[in-house]
Amino acid sequence: MVNSGLTCSVFLLVLSLTFCVSLGALSSIFDVSPTSEDFITCLQSNSNNATTISKLIFTPVNSSYLSVWQAAADPIRFDNPCTRKPSVIVTPSTETQIQAALFCAKKHGYEMRIRDGGHDFEGLSYTANVPFVMLDLVNMRAIDINVANRTAWVQGGAVLGELYYTISQLTDTLYFPAGIWAGVGVSGFLSGGGYGNLLRKYGLGADNVLDIRFMDVNGNILDRKSMGEDLFWALRGGGASSFGIVLSWKLRLVPVPERVTLFTVNITLEQGATDIFHKYQYVLPKFDRDLIIRVQINSENIGNTTKKTVRLLFDGLYQGNIDTLLPLLNQSFPELNVTREVCKEVRMVQTTLQFGGFTTSTPPEVLANRSAIPRLSYKGKSDYVRTPIPKSGLRKIWRKILQNDKSETLFMYTFGGKMEEYSETAIPYPHRAGVLYQVFRRVDFIDQPSDKTAISRRRLAWIRSFDKTLEPYVSKNPREAYSNYNDLDLGVGSATYEEASVWGERYWKRENFKKLIRIKAKVDPKNFFRHPQSIPVFSTPFSDM
Repeated sequence: MVNSGLTCSVFLLVLSLTFCVSLGALSSIFDVSPTSEDFITCLQSNSNNATTISKLIFTPVNSSYLSVWQAAADPIRFDNPCTRKPSVIVTPSTETQIQAALFCAKKHGYEMRIRDGGHDFEGLSYTANVPFVMLDLVNMRAIDINVANRTAWVQGGAVLGELYYTISQLTDTLYFPAGIWAGVGVSGFLSGGGYGNLLRKYGLGADNVLDIRFMDVNGNILDRKSMGEDLFWALRGGGASSFGIVLSWKLRLVPVPERVTLFTVNITLEQGATDIFHKYQYVLPKFDRDLIIRVQINSENIGNTTKKTVRLLFDGLYQGNIDTLLPLLNQSFPELNVTREVCKEVRMVQTTLQFGGFTTSTPPEVLANRSAIPRLSYKGKSDYVRTPIPKSGLRKIWRKILQNDKSETLFMYTFGGKMEEYSETAIPYPHRAGVLYQVFRRVDFIDQPSDKTAISRRRLAWIRSFDKTLEPYVSKNPREAYSNYNDLDLGVGSATYEEASVWGERYWKRENFKKLIRIKAKVDPKNFFRHPQSIPVFSTPFSDM
């Protein structure tokens, strides 16, 4: 009976997979329909050079179609036959080509997804459940640095690593306050607010945007002056892909020392990690804003035994030298035991290498090499902590972590400093004053053939159940979440404000979310630019809200 049941289960699994592959193949065939051909013909006829634009168009019949789509796709969760892929991929190299693609997508009834970097937790920039055109801005990534004026113009398809590398080739005393992962698209990062290692001193990346070159749903190209302050506000934290297409950003570069200090301290539970993290919550958010500490938390086996523990890595970056840092930490946080031996003084670009998974000795050129950036696969979630978690709560969290299979990683990112000076309505990103640290957590699938295996499903169940473990200790009313870490578990309904508020108020809070909806209604009233968690447009007037 057991063998019979197992045989039946295997047969059903194979049948399911066969159907999925067949369905994927049929979908690809059907995508190369007269509608797709009409779109391509439209694009060619609305381009200055039909031969040039033809080289920038990919459909499932092209041998390079899949590799173009895969270039920034999650290799496990979404790179499979069941994922609905674009009918057409367009990789424009000019603004007029983007205008033509926009015009033709609307004319022929396609939705559009915009991919700048592709570091997209739920694949919303390169997947959809409807026929769609993917606008991949990979060919539009020029970066123009003006060291004298401390500014940079960055095209919408550039990634953070390219920006950092370009700055580092010109100066060691300027940088941009953005994230640590080199493969993150500049546009996606900034349009969600964007935090990083300089946020305690200079705020978010979006706080340092000076101007935006932007294409609206009608193909008009606007700048800050012509778009108006409301739309300029919305694009810096409200999700630019809900409103149109960002062509380029003008950024304020910020001063940094020629040499900064890095340190890493490793502590396990047996070495007193609970007491040290408990104090971290009280000390670091109020500490000198030149210091940021990221705490990475993982479970691991103790030596060669089957017994497990939790390890905390305190990764610190100080905008100054070792001699200045050590007395400050010894006075306020001696328990962390940061010594000269665990510190090193490096260029700012080297800190990006280390926080991004490389070593400080790695040549900075790697940051501009997209193929060298590791491809990850995971399910991620976020929270914000506004009240220190008591030791009893930390012990509950450790116990929950120890129940998993070591596929989890938690990152606690220190806030405070400059972030305390901004109103939560200054831009759409509202997680400001009072936030002690952000919690990002994930489970990895990179060792699995898919996210549908029994092991993967157990990991998904674990991270979703972990929400309940954290619930008493994170922000409330709303329970805040970071929009750049999009999480469809929060909800996707948008037929009414009540439905949309379930997820929208967690990302942006009520006042900001309502303002974003009003701006969306003016800028894109027919809701062409949309995805499952885009800013909604309602059929009834929103004036009574």
